[in-house]
Order: sequence, then C-alpha cells, then structure tokens
Amino acid sequence: MPVFVLTHHERDSVEMRGGTTFHFVTEGIDVALERAKGAARSKDVTLGDDANVAQQYLKTGLIDEMEIRVVPVLLGAGARLFGNTDGWQTGYECVRVVNSPTVSHYKYRRKK
Repeated sequence: MPVFVLTHHERDSVEMRGGTTFHFVTEGIDVALERAKGAARSKDVTLGDDANVAQQYLKTGLIDEMEIRVVPVLLGAGARLFGNTDGWQTGYECVRVVNSPTVSHYKYRRKK
C-alpha cells in the first residue's frame, strides 16, 4: 500500500515489511492528493497528518468528509485543528457524534 508523506526535504521512498511504501512529496498538497488518488484507483483517500496539513486541505475545499477523534489527554499546547481555515464551518455539517469516557468521535460532511 502506498502512503504519500508531505515534507520539505527530498528523500527516497521507504518500503516496509508487509507491503507499505512511504513516498515523500515535496511539491505540496495538490501533488500529494493527485498521487494518492492515482494509487487509490477511484477508492477513498484518507488524510492523516498534522493540523497544518489538514488546514491547507480545508482552505482549498479538497475535503469531502472528516472523521475526528478527540482523546482527553494533555500533551502540551497542541495545535488548533480548525484555526486558520477561513470559516471552514460554513461548508461542513456535523452528521454524527459518539462519546465515551475515553474518546469522542465526530463526523463532518461537506454540505451539498
């Protein structure tokens, strides 16, 4: 399974046991998405990265659906996932919330 990692530093692909290969993309989010879509062959593509990368995709309207898990663990200052996204809330609606004592699951979908 190919995984595309956004980075500022060029490096060779890394193949892991089990068949996962990490490819490092320095050309930005559009190129990373293009390559992921090509590898997915019309299946869904999953974004898993930090808040900064998610914000870039939200700003450009490239996210159709989000599943967010919030775990109540204090890990320092953290990063605001929806900061700097130019009003992402207006384009998405929360379609599901599931809570437990250890985690909360939120699902957002782009409004039609």
